[in-house]
Amino acid sequence: MAVTGSSPSALTPPALWDQQLIAKYDVPGPRYTSYPTAVQFAEDYTIEVYRQEALDNLQQTISPLSLYVHIPFCQNICYYCACNKVVTADRRAARTYLDYLNKEIELQSPLVGKHRTVMQLHLGGGTPTFFDGAELTELMHLLASHYKLTDSERREYSIEIDPRTVTKDSLALLKGLGFNRLSLGVQDFDEQVQTAINRRQRYGMIETLTEAARLYQFKSVSYDLIYGLPMQSLQTLSATLEKTIQLSPDRIAFYSYAHLPERFKSQRAIDRLDLPSAAEKLAMLSLITEKLLAAGYIHIGMDHFVKPQDELAMARHEGKLQRNFQGYSTCLAPDLVGLGVSSISAMPSSYSQNERVLASYYQRLDQGELPIAKGFKLSRDDQIRRTVIAQIICDLQLDMTAVEKQFGLVFSEYFSRELLALKPLESDGLIYWHGDKLGVSELGQLMLRNICMVFDKYLQQAEDQSSPLRFSRTL
Repeated sequence: MAVTGSSPSALTPPALWDQQLIAKYDVPGPRYTSYPTAVQFAEDYTIEVYRQEALDNLQQTISPLSLYVHIPFCQNICYYCACNKVVTADRRAARTYLDYLNKEIELQSPLVGKHRTVMQLHLGGGTPTFFDGAELTELMHLLASHYKLTDSERREYSIEIDPRTVTKDSLALLKGLGFNRLSLGVQDFDEQVQTAINRRQRYGMIETLTEAARLYQFKSVSYDLIYGLPMQSLQTLSATLEKTIQLSPDRIAFYSYAHLPERFKSQRAIDRLDLPSAAEKLAMLSLITEKLLAAGYIHIGMDHFVKPQDELAMARHEGKLQRNFQGYSTCLAPDLVGLGVSSISAMPSSYSQNERVLASYYQRLDQGELPIAKGFKLSRDDQIRRTVIAQIICDLQLDMTAVEKQFGLVFSEYFSRELLALKPLESDGLIYWHGDKLGVSELGQLMLRNICMVFDKYLQQAEDQSSPLRFSRTL
């Protein structure tokens, strides 16, 4: 096909952004931690479908495995949170949950194979450190008894941490249990913002834990931060960025706050009038990008910044970056097994999700069956579009010739509708063409979700049927 040869436009200062352009791209859209997205998961995906694919895959591959364990409990509620969580001060909840995790682990492990090395392990929540030291030790023992854990230097064993729930001694235990990456939930350093989201934690607390993590020689420390929070401004965000840069984490995930109070009850405590506008959020993202790049970080994609020597930066350079339900990662393990309430598993041609309600999760395990509630079987078209969207998100480009070779199709014919839909994005400076490759401009990186949405068949169908899908806004 004929393509133009324009070069990427430089990023326009926030003050000069066209308000019509902002309104044009400030629309609901997925974050694309998967394609198809979780809203497409359906209850007609059965345990038998999952079991058969898992066993078929087991016979065909010896590739490494990725495990995700969801621990939903939190002692306090954070108003911004959209995670599947259970707020409780009852310590007995952890003991009960651990017993049921044991049941699920015993049911799952024969399906995916103990001979497959677990190169990636992630404990998320909720608050994984709701488990005390003995419980975390027991959990790691359970996993090691049923899966092939490794002490390889290449492994990525990470855990999300609420800084308010751990001490330096806790970090020492985590290192001894095999974790080599920490993800600290920072969100924001400004006290007024922290009060507005019910997440008070001192700067000194983050500083102490970061120093301890380096003392114990964790492979990397990541900070999770959020822009678009109530009471947040360019001035407060600038101060948070300065403190973050001073502490110098290896990775920074700077997520856009999604305000969906109709779906997440805790967000109803946030006054919509205290939230920044779409234009202000876009200016915030520009400020984040500008300051972190100036500090030496690399922007590897939608919401992640890393130091140049980080493995994610190297994976991006080598074209081996991937995006999954935990964000960006290196492509060490193609298959993901999710354990725990609401966890999602990803096989080569399907996704499945566990029961989201704790009581239902327990009931299914009491019946001796996997607690899978719904899922999705990918068609060939889904796999093609997943590849295209993954290229855009992970490589910031789309190689049409590579897609043609991989799937045996003519790109200009298969995606004729999409190529027409890309023309306005090119005119607006979000993308550019270089031969048969689509490139994402600096401005386009701020609107990466919008570019991916062009190739989303399910959004097209919803638009054609005038029945829009529910997502957070892209800006």
